[in-house]
Amino acid sequence: MSNPEALVVFTPSGRRGRFPLGTPVLQAARSLGVDIDSVCGGRGICGRCQVLVSEGEFAKHGLVSRSQNLSPFGAIETAFCETQAMQAGRRLSCSAQLLGDVVIDVPSSSQVHKQVVRKQAEAHDVHLDPLVRLHYVEVQQPDMHDPSGDLRRLEDALEFEWRLTDLACDMLVLQQLQTALRQGAWRVTVAVHAGRQIIAVWPGFKEHVYGLAVDVGSTTIAAHLCDLASGEVVASAGVMNPQIRFGEDLMSRVSYVMMNPGGEREMTSVVRAALNELAQDVAQQIGISPQDILEASFVGNPIMHHLLLGINPVELGGAPFALATDRAMTLWAVEIDFHIHRNARIYILPCIAGHVGADTAGVILAERPDLSERVSLLVDVGTNAEIVLGNRQRLLACSSPTGPAFEGAQISCGQRAAPGAIERVRIDPDTLEPRFKVIGCELWSDASGFADAVAMSGVTGVCGSGIIEVLAEMYLAGIIRQDGTISGELAVRNPRIQADGRTFSYELYRASGSTPALKIMQNDVRAIQLGKAALYAGVRLLMERMGIDKVDRIRLAGAFGSHIDVKYAMVLGMIPDCDLSEVSSAGNAAGTGARIALLDQGSRQEIEQLVRRVEKIETAVEPRFQEFFVEAMAIPHLNAPFDNLRQVVKLPERTGAGLDSNPRARRAARRGA
Repeated sequence: MSNPEALVVFTPSGRRGRFPLGTPVLQAARSLGVDIDSVCGGRGICGRCQVLVSEGEFAKHGLVSRSQNLSPFGAIETAFCETQAMQAGRRLSCSAQLLGDVVIDVPSSSQVHKQVVRKQAEAHDVHLDPLVRLHYVEVQQPDMHDPSGDLRRLEDALEFEWRLTDLACDMLVLQQLQTALRQGAWRVTVAVHAGRQIIAVWPGFKEHVYGLAVDVGSTTIAAHLCDLASGEVVASAGVMNPQIRFGEDLMSRVSYVMMNPGGEREMTSVVRAALNELAQDVAQQIGISPQDILEASFVGNPIMHHLLLGINPVELGGAPFALATDRAMTLWAVEIDFHIHRNARIYILPCIAGHVGADTAGVILAERPDLSERVSLLVDVGTNAEIVLGNRQRLLACSSPTGPAFEGAQISCGQRAAPGAIERVRIDPDTLEPRFKVIGCELWSDASGFADAVAMSGVTGVCGSGIIEVLAEMYLAGIIRQDGTISGELAVRNPRIQADGRTFSYELYRASGSTPALKIMQNDVRAIQLGKAALYAGVRLLMERMGIDKVDRIRLAGAFGSHIDVKYAMVLGMIPDCDLSEVSSAGNAAGTGARIALLDQGSRQEIEQLVRRVEKIETAVEPRFQEFFVEAMAIPHLNAPFDNLRQVVKLPERTGAGLDSNPRARRAARRGA
C-alpha cells in the first residue's frame, strides 16, 4: 500500500507536486525548484524561509487549503519567535511539515531571486495643472480690537495675496491651524485643493508637496511619486500584488471569493497594506514622510478596482459582468485606509466595461488614439489583455482572457522576471543550438566569462519575454510546426530535442551541478498558443467590427509589452501583421495615464468624457470569437499572410496543417480561451 501524499501548490510560481505526509515544506519547495531563501541549512535560525498558508477552497487547484494541514508550531519555530518577530500566520518552511493539501505563498521577502518589477515611469509630456497648489501667506496677528478668528484672518490673507475666495476648511485642518500659525510666526504655507478647499497648513515656507500615481495590476503594483509643483517623478517603486496567493488570474480570485465567503475582505486588506508599504517606500527614497503626499490617482482593471474599494467582485465573474460603478471617483484617502496625509484626496479613473477597466482608461489617456486619423491598436498584455482599436472617428475596446502564461506562470520552466531568468533567446537554424541572456547579466551564454558572470544568480528559469522569444525562434528554426507541435523528427539532428511520452521537448539549458535542465515542453507551447490565440482573436473581433483588415500602428503597453521584442510577438501571431517600424512599446501606459490624471486636473474631465465614446465588445458572447480563436492557434496564423513580417523575417513554409482537428483548441474556444 502506497504512503499517503499531500498536494502542495506554491504561489506565485504556480509549481505544484505531491509529497509524502511529513515532508518539510522547504524540502518540497526545493524539489520543485521553488525560490525560497535559507542560509542556515534549514535549522530555523535565519528566518529567511518564511511562508504563508493561503486559507480556503481553491477550485482552480482542486483543493481546500487550511493552516492545520501543516504540522503545529514546534520547538524550532517557538525558539525563533522568542528572539525575532514573525508576522501572524507565517511559518518557517524548514520546520513546518505537510499534513494535507495546501497552497503555500512565498512572499517576496523570502525569495532569493526577488522579482524585478518593471513598470517604470515613462517619459511623457504632461500639461502641468495639479489640483493641489501651495500658497505662502503672511497672516494678520490677532489683537484685542479685532475679535475675528484665526481661520477668518487666514482666509483674508489668501484672498488678498492669491485672490482665493469662498474657501472651505474642515475640522482636521482647523485642529492644527493655530499651532501652525504661531510656530510659523504668522507666516504659513497653505495647500488648497481645486481652488476651493484648504487641506493643509504648515508653519513657514514649504516648497514641495507630492502626489502619487498608482497602477494596481493583477500581478504587480507600481507607484510613482511626483512633485506636484514641477511634475517631476522623484521616486518609483513596485511590488508583486499579494493577491496572487488567492489566484494568478482574475477569474481565479473571483472564484476564491465565491468559494470562500468574506474572501474579498482579505484580498482588499492585503492590497491596501501593499499600497501603504509602497507609499512608505517612495517617501523614504527622497527623505520625506507619507504625510507629505496630498493627492493620489489610481488605475486598475475592474476586479482590482472593486477590491481596492472594498466592493465584492462576484458580479464580474459572470454575464452580464456588471460593474458596481463605471464612473470616476474622488475620495478621501482614509476611505481606503491609505495612510498618506490625513486630508489627502484620491482620484480613481473611470472603468469602461465589466472587463475593461480604469487601467485601459489610463492607456487611452496616455496614448490619445482619438486625436489621429490613423487607426491605432493599443494592447495592454497581462493575465487579461485589454485591447483598444480606433482613431478620431471611432473607438472600440474589449478584454481577452490570455491567462498568466505570458508572464512565465503555468510554464514548466517559467518564472517571474528576476535575476537569473532567461529573457533573450536565439537558436541557430542549422545546428538548432541555443544561446541566451539572463536578467542581471549583459553577456550572451556563448560569450567568454558568462558562467562566472551568472555564478551568483544561476540560470533559474525563463521569464515572459524569454518564453516568447524561445518559441518564436523554435518556430523559425523548424523545431515547432505551424500547428504548434514540437517536431520529434529533428531529434536525429540535435539531442536537445527529446522524447517526452507521446510528445517531445526542447532542452534550452542543460543541467549543471545542482541546477536542473530547463526544457520547453509541448504543454508549454500549447499554453502560449491558447494565450496568443485569445489575444489575436480579440483584436480580430474589433477589426471586423470596425470594418478594417489592417491597422496603421500598434502600441504594446504594460511591463510585458515593454520587454518583448515586437518582431517575435508578431512571429508567434500575438498581434496582427503591421509594418514593424510602426510597432512599439508604450511602456507602462496605464501608469502614465494615472500620472497625467494626477498632474493635470483638466485631463480628468477629458477621460471621463472620452470613455463614454468607447464601444465595448464582450468577447465571451461573440460567436465569431470562437472562429477567430481557432484560426489564431496556428503559428503565426492559419491563413493570414503576414506580408509585412515576411519582408524582414524568413517564415517557414506553410505546412497545410489545419487546427480543426485539434479538440483542445475547439474546447478552449468554446469557453472563451
